Amino acid sequence: MTTKELMELDQKYIIGTYGRNPISIVRGKGATLYDEEDNEYIDFTSGIGVSSIGYGNEKWAEAIYEQAKKLGHISNLYYTEPCAKLAEQLCTRTGMSGVFFGNSGAEANEGIIKLARKYSYDKYGEGRATVLTLKDSFHGRTITTLNATGQDVFHQYFFPFTEGFRYVEANNFTDLVLKADDTVCAVLMELIQGEGGVNPLDEEYVKNVAEYCKKNDWLLLIDEVQTGVGRTGTLFAYQGYGIEPDAVSFAKGIAGGLPMGGFLVSEKCRETLGPGTHGSTFGGNPVSASAALEVLNELDDQLLLEVREKGNYIAAAVHNMRSGNISAIKGKGLMIGLQLIGADAAQTSAALASRGLLTLTAHGNVLRLLPPLTITIEEIDKGLAILQGLLGD
Repeated sequence: MTTKELMELDQKYIIGTYGRNPISIVRGKGATLYDEEDNEYIDFTSGIGVSSIGYGNEKWAEAIYEQAKKLGHISNLYYTEPCAKLAEQLCTRTGMSGVFFGNSGAEANEGIIKLARKYSYDKYGEGRATVLTLKDSFHGRTITTLNATGQDVFHQYFFPFTEGFRYVEANNFTDLVLKADDTVCAVLMELIQGEGGVNPLDEEYVKNVAEYCKKNDWLLLIDEVQTGVGRTGTLFAYQGYGIEPDAVSFAKGIAGGLPMGGFLVSEKCRETLGPGTHGSTFGGNPVSASAALEVLNELDDQLLLEVREKGNYIAAAVHNMRSGNISAIKGKGLMIGLQLIGADAAQTSAALASRGLLTLTAHGNVLRLLPPLTITIEEIDKGLAILQGLLGD
């Protein structure tokens, strides 16, 4: 099937909620993708942060194949070894006390919001259910997580939204204190706002918020759907901030390409969600869990170090381009935002794709780069050459 034929078939039968590029990807190896006509693309997106250990990873594929032959699904009414082993790995490597498995980032964030409200209800009763979130945040596309998102552009069409959210300015601790009251039960934040513009939070601000949460017995909820699973150079971004969250959501890169999400909880709220209070039919699926175990196996200290080094390498190379269209380089590890001036991010991303480099965009006219964590320097250089060819002086 040609790309044209595939586009026609897609447009005939699939609801048009996505602005797709006119490219049909059929295979990949490492961080290099190929379309129907065998054109090559360097991937600086990893499927929006999902394909964490690249494409065509044989150990990952073998783990999936071996588990699929034995058991594809059985539900959480029974025990499965991959699920339990994955939980052990996540808790051991983070110091958290327990984990819940679901399917997606929005679902994971819904779960930690429920966790916070139940923790507060159990301890203080009704009336303490407000969650403070940050302006320019993004937490998902369900009715609840849309309203948790601190961007007005998402607060349309789907009224009424779930109530109980209040927005505060990022990196402005005074604003948070002024907007706090006795109805608050938690603070939910991304340590680097991804969709919101690749905006890192200041370490001092984060520590002040963590201490204020502890003082008021609010839960500190960290959304690591995009920053987690090695993306910033530590297994989770919060580990680079020196804080101890009460709950951490994750998804995207955890299973390397299969749908999976979930959240980790501290000992403080380990028993908050009991039987019947939360659930997920597909959560902890043995095939996805087997894939995730291989992802964690590859994300050792050496690879995490390389993520930090590769991020610095890309940032330095972009800085040396001295492009008049790039006013700032933001982010951490392999989560990088290029602030554009004099060029439109969406148009720039489309032009790069036509030249063989896949990129993303973010709020505020930002070009967003989320390459696979296993990308090679050779692949990085190929992608940077395309970037310089379009934006360099």
